[in-house]
Order: sequence, then C-alpha cells, then structure tokens
Amino acid sequence: MGKLPIYMDNHATTPLDPRVLEAMMPYLKEEFGNPASTDHPYGARAAEAVEHAREQVANAINAKPQEIVFTGGATEADNLAIQGVVDATSTEPPHIITCTTEHKSVLETCRSLEKRGCPVTYTPVDGYGVIDLNRLESSITDRTALISVMFANNEIGTIAPVADIGKIAKKRGVLFHTDAAQAVGHVPVDVNAQGIDLMSISAHKVYGPKGIGALYLRSHNPRVRPTPILVGGGQERGLRPGTLNVPGIVGMGRALEIASREMYQERETLGDWAREMRSAFESGLGAELNGHPTQRLAHNLNMYFKGVESKALIQSVNSQLAISASSACTTDQVEPSHVILALGFDLARAHCSVRFGLGRFSKHEDVEIATEIITASIRRLSRIGTRC
Repeated sequence: MGKLPIYMDNHATTPLDPRVLEAMMPYLKEEFGNPASTDHPYGARAAEAVEHAREQVANAINAKPQEIVFTGGATEADNLAIQGVVDATSTEPPHIITCTTEHKSVLETCRSLEKRGCPVTYTPVDGYGVIDLNRLESSITDRTALISVMFANNEIGTIAPVADIGKIAKKRGVLFHTDAAQAVGHVPVDVNAQGIDLMSISAHKVYGPKGIGALYLRSHNPRVRPTPILVGGGQERGLRPGTLNVPGIVGMGRALEIASREMYQERETLGDWAREMRSAFESGLGAELNGHPTQRLAHNLNMYFKGVESKALIQSVNSQLAISASSACTTDQVEPSHVILALGFDLARAHCSVRFGLGRFSKHEDVEIATEIITASIRRLSRIGTRC
C-alpha cells in the first residue's frame, strides 16, 4: 500500500502532474515577466508562453486560439458566460434555460439573475440524470438568449447529450453554454461538432494548477461577445482584466496537452477499475449506482449504500481513504445533494450516497484496498446502526 489516505476524490481536484510542474517552474522563477510588458524580453517571453498555452487549450477542444479567454477558474468562466450574455442583450431581460443538476456556480448565477428580472427555466432530468430534450426545446421562447447545461456531472458522472442540445440551440437561434470542467481532458470534446458556443474549463480537474481556467467563446456563426463582469484593464481582449497568471496558464496548457494524448488509455483503465468497484459493492453490499449506467465519466463512481449515512461512512474511513459525499463546493453544508434529489430520489438516498473519483495516479492495488475498506466499514456501521 502506498501513502495513506488513498486519494479517491479526483472530481474535487486532481494532483498536479509532475510534467505540468516542470513546465511551470521557469515562470515561477527566472521567467517572471508580465505578458503585458512586451517592450522588453521578460514580458515578450511571458506573452509568448501565454499564447503557446492558448494554442494548447484550443487544440484540446478543436477551437481557435483567439476563442480562448483565460479566467481564474471554471466558476468565474460560468459567471462571465451567463452574466455576460445577459448583459450583452439589449432588449428586455432575456430568458435562460438551465438544468436542475447544474453546478452551484451556474445555479446561483441564474438565481441572481432572476432577482434582476430574468426568467429562468430549470429543466428536469430523468432518474439517470439525463436532461429531457423535449422539455428543453419546448421551453425555448422568443426571449430565450442562452441554454446552459453541464457537459458531465461533477457528482454522478452522467454525460449530457451535448451534441443534441447544440443542434436544438442552433436550430432555434439560441446560444449554448456548457460547464465542461469535469469533461475536458477526460472525454472527447469538439466545440464545432457538438455545437457549443461558450464553454467553461478548469485546469485543476485535469492535473493542472488551481486558480486558472478558461472560457471558450465562438468567434463566428455566431460571434459571441459577452459583456465583461470585471473592469480595470485591457487584458484578454478586455473580457478578463488583470495581470495574467502566467505560471498557471502555462500549466493549464501543458495539462490539456498531456490529457489529450493520454485520455483514451486512462478512460479504458479507470473505467475497468470503476466497474470492478461497482460490481463488488453491488454484489457484496446491495449498493446501487447513481447516474447513467453507461453514458458516464469512466473515472466516476457514485454509490448509494442503503441505511448508512454518507458522512458517517466518510468519517469512519478518513484516515485510510479520501472520498466525498457530493460536490467539493458544498461539503461544508449539511444540506443533501441537490443532484441526487433532482434524480427523483428521497432524502434518505441523498444522505446515503458517496462519490468515488479515480485518477491518473490511482493504482489497481489502491482500488482493491479501497473496496475492502469500504466493504468492512459499511458492515461495521450497519451493525452499529447508523440512521439514514
């Protein structure tokens, strides 16, 4: 066994790949220039590094480099995408369509805009977490400016029918935004083939550094130009002012370059291990899977352990195993997972579901040990009698 606790919370964040750190190090030390100061070699080299990373990010999603705007993370990118489109709409407050299982950065942005008079439709999902496309299309009105649906769910791993949503949006003349923080670098993403107009990306979900993300903005057919939500400088074509985080940007570019090359092998390996864990939990503990059985992230496993409260389970194994009950953005709250509830399940299931996130640095031995740890803990807690 390696280092304890075994890390299986890769949806919350991923460890920094050593190859990414190696690419970043010069820009943390001797190459410290400001990319806006191009009158001297320090700034010029920093600017060159930023543009190289922009190309790497663009290549990972089949976009153009000029369509990439660097942000402080996917949450900022979500806010810029949604608020920016609303603010750029010159007519009456526009209508937004989103989904009940979205990340809080999308849901809370939409709720904030509702207070400003923007009507928002929260489209439901089925028991697997898949959006109802007919309900989605029937919700479109003459005032609809934006559809925002997550590419791959951060809790249950369900992958949305993104290309179908893109077709509906295109047919009806509505912009389509997707939060792809959990998808880019893990599943194939092609903004043109999938009809995506705006897309949020995060570096630290794909073995890059924290505090850096990007927003893809389609440059033609249609040209997307949101209104900035921050002001103060001309960086990133005026869409995201502030001195650029050069080491973070370099790290993000390198992380996505690596992920694009190694994605398919990782998906195959991690998918096999996740299915092995699932089979053991279902056969030995009678556990049930949350999310779609096949249309899901290969490295995600969200299981319902009937009768065992998730917080009790997590606390009982936290010296041996790092796992979570829901999104890392809400784990300090006592409220149940809004995603599990949106699937149509009751509070008991929401309180008894646990997320496992395998990753690039997981080992098969870790998976076997983690399965044994969870199985033993579930049986012990069941004997003690935890209420869920």
